[in-house]
Amino acid sequence: MFSMATIRDVAKQAGVSVATVSRVLNSNGYVNNETKKKVDEAIQQLNYKPNAVARSLYKKTSKTIGLIVPDIGNPFFPELARAVEDTAHKKGYNVFFCNTDENAEKEEHYLEILLQKYVDGVIVASNTLTAEKVKELNIPVVSIDRKITAEIPTVVVKNKEGAQKATGYLKEIGCERIAHLRGPHHIDNANERVDGYLEEVGNEPWFESSYIVDGNYVMKNAIQATLELLERHPEIDGIFAANDVMAIGAVKAAHRFGKKVPEELAIIGFDGISMAEATTPELTTIAQPIYDMGTAVTDLLVKLIEKKPVERTFLELEVELVERESTRKQNNKGGR
Repeated sequence: MFSMATIRDVAKQAGVSVATVSRVLNSNGYVNNETKKKVDEAIQQLNYKPNAVARSLYKKTSKTIGLIVPDIGNPFFPELARAVEDTAHKKGYNVFFCNTDENAEKEEHYLEILLQKYVDGVIVASNTLTAEKVKELNIPVVSIDRKITAEIPTVVVKNKEGAQKATGYLKEIGCERIAHLRGPHHIDNANERVDGYLEEVGNEPWFESSYIVDGNYVMKNAIQATLELLERHPEIDGIFAANDVMAIGAVKAAHRFGKKVPEELAIIGFDGISMAEATTPELTTIAQPIYDMGTAVTDLLVKLIEKKPVERTFLELEVELVERESTRKQNNKGGR
């Protein structure tokens, strides 16, 4: 069966990276003469013909962008993707969508695929992508939801401030023992939300470090972590979960444990996903402006692609407290 050579085959034959082959094909970026000769020879030997993108090369644009997310199972990312796709479409761009499952090798593979497709730029939510790798890609890259380095344009929200708002709200409504379901330790927004929680309760006489438990942004993990938390600390009457998926898991765990939400246990999440309104009870949350984030990051990337002026390359958007049923206290401990 006839099989066409790919850009990866050329890179392997020439002993260089896919990004280097891409630079040679696009005549874009510096490649020394010896390396260029190796790539040209590999292209001839393998009879590599990037004809599917010939017109894109001629125009120096493919009118496509890549969107790489870490977990399609988290409803936050499909909602974000919708905004990216809507905005890109209005600006005349198509979107290649990639899900890495928090896997660095899978992310590397997708980046190579996107280079093969000659995308004009990439939006990425990543914990593993380095500044060196971004530079090697030689196309505009914008980070969403998570910071990579100060040099890479980024759109995030005020995570620490939102966490303070969530924890402070639980105190306001009368909670006296507040726990935190945290996200993964290697993700900066999870650490910022822990910092915000600690800012509010870290100096309280009742605070214990064991009030912070790992939920890893996953519902299943959050259910188990909450059950163990309530078993160890039955005095807990408030939980701030670092995302809505974990908060929903905490509600399920409370039901299994026999604690009533919100009468005996108030629960607040973070994200503002649509699913939060479909739970019973409906979930109080710190809402990120998800659609606005997707719009802003796409606008930013397109400006970079089209070499238009960019006022700011770091956008930190506001979050909002949305009060629903999971925190409406019905006892006499106070609050709204």
